[in-house]
Amino acid sequence: MRHRHLLNSAAAWLAAAAISLPLIAHAQPSDSAMREALEAARNQQWSRINSSAINDHVLYGYVEYHRLRDQLPQAEPGQVLAFIERYKDAPLAEWMRGQAISRYGSAGRYGAVLAVADGEPTGAERQCHYYTALLGSDPQAAAAGGRKLWHVGSSQPSACNTLFRHLQEKGEISELDIWERKMLAWQQGESGLVSYLGRQLGSRWQGARDAKARLQGDYSAITRIPNCIGPECRGSGALFAAAMHGFTRADTEAAMEAWRKVAPYLTFEGEHRHAIEEDLAFYSLVRNIDNNRGWVDDILPRVGTARVLELRVRHALTSRDWAGALRWIEAMPDETREDSRWQYWKARAHEQLGDTERAQVAYARAADGRSFFAFAAADRIGRPYALNLERNGFDEAFRQEVAQWPAVQRTEALLRIGEDGLANSEWLNAVAIGTPREARALADYAARRGWHARLVQTTITGRMWDALDWRFPEAYREHFLRWGNNTGVDPYLLMGIARRESAYNPTALSPAGARGLMQIMPGTATQLSRQLGINDPGPYGVLDPELNIRLGSTYIRDMTNRYRGNRLAAAAAYNAGPGRVDRWLRDSPEEFDLFVESIPFRETRDYVQAVLAYRVIFESLANGGSTEGVSMLSSAETTVRYDGSLLARN
Repeated sequence: MRHRHLLNSAAAWLAAAAISLPLIAHAQPSDSAMREALEAARNQQWSRINSSAINDHVLYGYVEYHRLRDQLPQAEPGQVLAFIERYKDAPLAEWMRGQAISRYGSAGRYGAVLAVADGEPTGAERQCHYYTALLGSDPQAAAAGGRKLWHVGSSQPSACNTLFRHLQEKGEISELDIWERKMLAWQQGESGLVSYLGRQLGSRWQGARDAKARLQGDYSAITRIPNCIGPECRGSGALFAAAMHGFTRADTEAAMEAWRKVAPYLTFEGEHRHAIEEDLAFYSLVRNIDNNRGWVDDILPRVGTARVLELRVRHALTSRDWAGALRWIEAMPDETREDSRWQYWKARAHEQLGDTERAQVAYARAADGRSFFAFAAADRIGRPYALNLERNGFDEAFRQEVAQWPAVQRTEALLRIGEDGLANSEWLNAVAIGTPREARALADYAARRGWHARLVQTTITGRMWDALDWRFPEAYREHFLRWGNNTGVDPYLLMGIARRESAYNPTALSPAGARGLMQIMPGTATQLSRQLGINDPGPYGVLDPELNIRLGSTYIRDMTNRYRGNRLAAAAAYNAGPGRVDRWLRDSPEEFDLFVESIPFRETRDYVQAVLAYRVIFESLANGGSTEGVSMLSSAETTVRYDGSLLARN
């Protein structure tokens, strides 16, 4: 995508602005007309639109978008390109490009597809139209794109049919490609696609089909099928990879035994063998199969991916195998190994093995980061936490200019007419295509407008990782302080939980049904309301920010009491439930850092680290950006035994 500057696109607006408008835009007389026009445009009810009332409205392009889209595929590419150019600083441009590619492609207007496309589009359907269009002018690129789209284990859109059929006729998709896709589909449980692809294979593949049918109901038959599958044994890798994929997940020990028997006699190498062995290593470690550990250690230098090596290090830590932990940390990819987490464990291992000098070096490297283990490393060597805080400032004149940028004006107008979703798209598009300074100016605007959730998303889209004042805004601060004090819960812990749970979106709804800032389940809200002696708020009342924070504060207080005031265990319980945390404590390795690393759920493991690190950031920001006097954990939380004794009720 071409890089566009918001400042340039705003020049005309600025020149016309004799007086700076106030930061908070007020409703315009034509807003109601625009609201009605947009609704009518979505329903293709053009007679309902009063054009004279909206022609000068900042959102006129949204109505024009629906009008032009309704004219596709008859509208000419020149009209589409003119629209894209006119609204190149808005998300409307790429939305229109995508619509045009889809509708031109469906109508077989492939020249028009290439006229409006700007390289490979997103989405399988549009990609298939694009590569079909390239068959005549660039068959090599079309074949490469088509083969990539072919090699998936799920059904592709019907838009791909012409492309796939042409590539099969030209031999670019061979029977081997059909077989490999059939195996991918089997691996993903796509039985309809498996049958369809099987019918496209000739008689030379009958033995391969028979072998697959035998394995279908009995993975253990993998030791009794032929080693050579398909013509010239070229189908062996895909079949064995698909079968071992299912076998390993169903019964890792039996799969390991079978693989030991057949592996020496198989001739395929490369990606299929690597996938089989990496899978076996991963599930052997996940399921803690001790009998497989020697084999895993033997092959890790060859197939050790980041996920497998992480598991192997965690197993070494659990068993206090400090030399093993060092060995497998050193085997990690450079980028992974340099993370504060693994530098911390490298330091801990050196320390336990008596190498204080190397431990200090690794702790210092770990402490350069801004995370749970970076802060823990800083505590180990008595260093201040490294916030690496970036501060941004803009003068008032520039801020007034920003308020007049077209993207800002459109966002404000969309919010005025109740189009919050479109407003977010408009805003984040402006952040994504702007220069770093422009993106930061937009973040500054969002902060001053009190758009807490949108501000957080702005920093993510703009990759402003060090702009902590914006990433961790003082949202709902008075409520956190009030209910933190009322319940006796660390208010910065509450802020960290809310930031992790919802990124300050008060209407956030999780797939599981958790709601609001602190993601309270409706059933939990009912129980907590009864406990507090207040009315059940119901599924919508729980979205009220103050009530949501009050309920969340009460719940985390109960969890903190359950674990003798321990915030680390309470945070884990907030995410995973106290029943699970009780079990983990009974099986825990005792030290606080080993307890965190031993949490079996990655989500909860990451959650605990994030929440405790976030509370450091919130407290430091409240302290003017200084970490002086700020501690991630209390002395008791770092020295207590993380085992069953931590439970208040044994």
